[in-house]
Amino acid sequence: MKRIFMLASLCALLCHTSCKSNKEEEKEEHTKFLVTNPIIKDTTLTKEYVAQIHSIRHIELRAQERGYLQKIYVDEGQAVKKGQLLFKIMPNLYEAELQKSKAEADFAEIEYKNTKKLADGNVVSANELAMAKAKLAKAKAEMSLSQVHLQFTEIRAPFDGIIDRFHVRPGSLVDEGELLTELSDNSSMWVYYNVPEAEYLDYQTHANKGNKMKVGLKMANNELFEQSGVVETIEADFDNETGNISFRATFPNPKRLLRHGETGNIEMPIPFKKALLIPQKATFEVLEKKYVYVITKDNKVKSREVEIAAEMPHLFVIKKGLSVNDRILLEGLRLVKENEKIAVKLEKPQYVLAHLELYAE
Repeated sequence: MKRIFMLASLCALLCHTSCKSNKEEEKEEHTKFLVTNPIIKDTTLTKEYVAQIHSIRHIELRAQERGYLQKIYVDEGQAVKKGQLLFKIMPNLYEAELQKSKAEADFAEIEYKNTKKLADGNVVSANELAMAKAKLAKAKAEMSLSQVHLQFTEIRAPFDGIIDRFHVRPGSLVDEGELLTELSDNSSMWVYYNVPEAEYLDYQTHANKGNKMKVGLKMANNELFEQSGVVETIEADFDNETGNISFRATFPNPKRLLRHGETGNIEMPIPFKKALLIPQKATFEVLEKKYVYVITKDNKVKSREVEIAAEMPHLFVIKKGLSVNDRILLEGLRLVKENEKIAVKLEKPQYVLAHLELYAE
């Protein structure tokens, strides 16, 4: 009787183990991991560069004569027109000098006319007439110079622009050459940014010689400026310390939103011909190195280091480590182990690229 009971217990145990094993095999068969292949595709990478924004014309306005600042006709931050009166230095001294030089010119003119009459009557020599004429010319030149000095007491805008901060106030004694304020022409903006040597070479290699490259400007509030700019100039020399070269893009600024001295980020498209692309989520990092799980022919998991050439939204451009024929694990990277055999489901890379945001851990 005892032997029959032990035999029944053994049968029950074997039956339980067999059922459990079948369930695990069934579960393993149902657990299929998505894999895909890298894809070769022409693409454009948008690179960002820290940029400095400058007015197309930004100048200093300085006093051209010494004197007391009599009046300021504008305010800080005000838009002004070309020729508009901005500052006036007390003109009394220069008005007096003009009157004096004008009187001397009148006296020299009378003296010249008298000398000419005498010369016509052969009373004085031709040399005396020439000296009187030269004296008149000198007096007129001094009068013109006095007029220029008087005009310099009025500082006018040389072009349309925006007035910056005042460095003086009415009543201040200003010296010749003293800084009064700055004037910015913000109708267009020059945006400067530095490009590494390798990316400069890529730009020059792929640049369309007939058309200037268009770039975007991301402002400090992370919003994209509504106007696009064009790359117009590249500086002649590289900076030996940084290995960068300076680019300059010009942006129209019809609403005068951009101001001199702002910062932002230039978004410059860089073309990649026959780039090898993989999803970013198919990679993992170990000690600052990027790896992927490659699935072998017998469906075993093998980790492999890859070198990243560039980064795009949801994608990496692979420089080294993969080929288009490799199968890489797309999801479940934390659920597998090295050399583990898994069931896989192959997804076409075109479909994966079109639905990248749908794949999530």
